[in-house]
Amino acid sequence: MKINHPVKNTASWLLILLIGGFLLFPLYWIFVTSFKDNMDIYRFPPRFIPLRATLGNYLLLFRDSSVILYLTNNLFVSAGTTLLTLAAASLAGYSLSRYPSRFGRAVATSLLSTQMFPIVGLILALYVIFRNLGLIDSRLSLVLSLSAVTIPFCTILIKGFFDDIPRSLEEAARIDGASRMKTLLSVIMPLSKPGLLAIGLYTFMQAWDDFLFAITFILNDGKRTLSAGIAMKFLGEVSYDWGMVTTVSVAGVLPMFLLIFLFQKYMVAGLTAGAVKG
Repeated sequence: MKINHPVKNTASWLLILLIGGFLLFPLYWIFVTSFKDNMDIYRFPPRFIPLRATLGNYLLLFRDSSVILYLTNNLFVSAGTTLLTLAAASLAGYSLSRYPSRFGRAVATSLLSTQMFPIVGLILALYVIFRNLGLIDSRLSLVLSLSAVTIPFCTILIKGFFDDIPRSLEEAARIDGASRMKTLLSVIMPLSKPGLLAIGLYTFMQAWDDFLFAITFILNDGKRTLSAGIAMKFLGEVSYDWGMVTTVSVAGVLPMFLLIFLFQKYMVAGLTAGAVKG
């Protein structure tokens, strides 16, 4: 019988705590800094626990209408990207799953190969396309560009779910007179809820955290999303308003934290299901 040595267990826990503290410290520092005034923020050596916590930055946050506008734009772009990705990835994944062929395998390989290209390399081509279509300085350009980035990965992911669903269920539905689309919506989609939720959360987080597309395609301050708005409004050429930057960052992180906390088990199940399918 194997007995774990106490020293070995203690060392393992210390290593886990060290790595966890290293990874979580930036989040802690952002949270703590949001409760400091400017004098305390620039103090050296820095204080890891503020002696005089203040809610002034949060009061300014709720009074600043531009921040609320950035959050609204962020929500609009993220929701639009999620809906478009869910619709396109579901149809594409179902087609690749139920109509296997040499051409389908080539398409799946092509979708996977798109993940090798950096987003920076796509910006110039997308900018030219959106300029010709008159979509520059439009939130629709963000929805389309972000969907182009997330659809390939989500298609391959949801295909694994469709592969695990027995074809006999579809055949039974077809015998009962259901069309192919009705079978997909009434039989396949309900059984694929964990996968749909996984790609929905993945897409929403990718769109919520976008910076490069937002800073490139959006010129009007009233249409900017949160990350681009923070960079343009609070990070100037001469001085930075770190108090507001950290406060707005906390406000932007909270929705993602709540989503992950509430749906983490579904996301893990969605990202791992079908992973060993050939």
